[in-house]
Amino acid sequence: MNYEINMHLNDIAVIRLFGELDHHETEKIRTHISKTILQGNLSTIIWNLERLNFMDSSGIGLILGRMRELGAVNGQTIILNPSNTMKKIFQFSGLASFMLEGTEADAILHARGIVNG
Repeated sequence: MNYEINMHLNDIAVIRLFGELDHHETEKIRTHISKTILQGNLSTIIWNLERLNFMDSSGIGLILGRMRELGAVNGQTIILNPSNTMKKIFQFSGLASFMLEGTEADAILHARGIVNG
């Protein structure tokens, strides 16, 4: 398994991706997280890409698709710690404003509207 999903207070999902994300893994994650979104409690998905080495176009589609599903319930997406190569891809995809550098705790605070500093 190349991913873990952890729930925080039933409304924030932290999805950690590891190694390489290809079409096969993308399908498993999509099924799992879409069920969670459809249950109606999820307000935020934090995609922790810190340990992801490679992602093909199906990975971009996975994130974009979940953003659309969450958008229907006014949810938000945070793309945490993408590699430099992935940053470029997300910038070209118009997702730069969703990227964040820091810890998962920082991202959870950000999602809750709590800003440090």
